[in-house]
Amino acid sequence: MKSFLACGLLAACTLSVLGAAGQQPPVFRGRSDVVRVFVTVTDRDGRLVTTLTQENFQIRDEGKPQPITLFDNAPQPLRLIVLLDVSGSMEGNLPLLRAAGTQLFARLRQDDAACIGTFGNEIRVSDSFTNDPHQLEAALPDSIPPDAPTPLWRAVDSAIDVLNGGPPRKPDPSGAGAQVARTDTQEARSVILVLSDGKDADPPSFRRRPVSQADVIDRSQKEDVMIYGVGMRSRSTRPLPPAFGPGGLQARLMADLPDPGLARVAEETGGGYTEIRFGQDLGAAFAAVADELHSQYLLGFAPPSRDGKLHRLEVRLTPGSQKARARRSYVAPAAGK
Repeated sequence: MKSFLACGLLAACTLSVLGAAGQQPPVFRGRSDVVRVFVTVTDRDGRLVTTLTQENFQIRDEGKPQPITLFDNAPQPLRLIVLLDVSGSMEGNLPLLRAAGTQLFARLRQDDAACIGTFGNEIRVSDSFTNDPHQLEAALPDSIPPDAPTPLWRAVDSAIDVLNGGPPRKPDPSGAGAQVARTDTQEARSVILVLSDGKDADPPSFRRRPVSQADVIDRSQKEDVMIYGVGMRSRSTRPLPPAFGPGGLQARLMADLPDPGLARVAEETGGGYTEIRFGQDLGAAFAAVADELHSQYLLGFAPPSRDGKLHRLEVRLTPGSQKARARRSYVAPAAGK
């Protein structure tokens, strides 16, 4: 029996070494005290570029080049919250939303973990993560109240709470996802994918603090959360009020557009933003987000100073005909931490 086990372990180790040797290019990792930067690279036609090496990248901290101590272009595990707008204006978009979710969930890898969040009359973000497409589909909303508001920034703030191990949100009353076990995603990166068709409209309350777009950007920078946004035009089943005069007409034309701040938040955090117009495929947009997240480069560098301050980041490429997208800043660790 001992001889059999020894042979089995030797074979397993041999296969592991051979498998690692087959990966190109090799992974270079430095010490764990590094600033992680995920980079999306596209060519002039917007197609993903996945064959670059470490020598093609340069990271600058406050304008000064930094030695890259971590490089990996293998797909990295995700800790993903799909945050869905269920305000009244999304009522007509519900079938598109559910179909798009199916395409996204089918692209999750074995080491990914996702959950569903919604925002409208209430903000509900599950803290049970899974990569089972059927459980995720069961957690998608099946109805939308016609008069629900759009507490966009407070919803993103709540999702960041959950990603960082905050208190659980209210469970789905249908019980969907109740049996989903927590997934250990300590090494996974935190991503929020927001789908919304409206501008932030959070009713004021004395029981909670207001949350702004600037607050969301600030938290994302400090807590290393990447945000993707998918905006779409409203499809409410309720008729729009009449428009009077040039100002009223312009307001009516702008009323069904998504919040422009969502694109800014995505840009600052290194995510992407897509706006879906009538006739375009929301499912394809969701699938493209999943493909992009699994095609990013992971770079890392040691922070040059531990001052606890916000530092500007820039990722440059050689050759220069390609485009790199990454977060634009990070908060350096404070001395003694």
